[in-house]
Amino acid sequence: MKKGSFNVTTTAKMELVDITKQLQRALSDSGVSEGICYAYNPHTTAGLTINEGADPAVCDDLIAAFREIVPLDYPFKHLEGNSASHTMTALTGSSLTIFIEEGRLQLGTWQRVFFAEYDGPRNRKVWWKILQG
Repeated sequence: MKKGSFNVTTTAKMELVDITKQLQRALSDSGVSEGICYAYNPHTTAGLTINEGADPAVCDDLIAAFREIVPLDYPFKHLEGNSASHTMTALTGSSLTIFIEEGRLQLGTWQRVFFAEYDGPRNRKVWWKILQG
């Protein structure tokens, strides 16, 4: 098993940051050609998701939809003021599992892996583990 982490710096309150290259680099450095890649985000106000990466408008649309689904002005009880961010994180989740074949992450033609920031800007971390199969 290979494991590690990398940093993600976000620049906006809410944004999707493409981390596909960082995960693929970790995989390439591991030397594993077949197996599973796990990605985990240890933050409660950010998530991970796989979605289309060819058209940047998709990321903008997702953020807009999350804002519509989770109203930022809802009367949340959490005193820190970022309950909407916690709720959005619950929608995307904190981890992903991706198959590995021939040394490559098995993503669809248009798919990319995104770090979903809901309470930025911040310096974040993503942990990964690669299991050889």
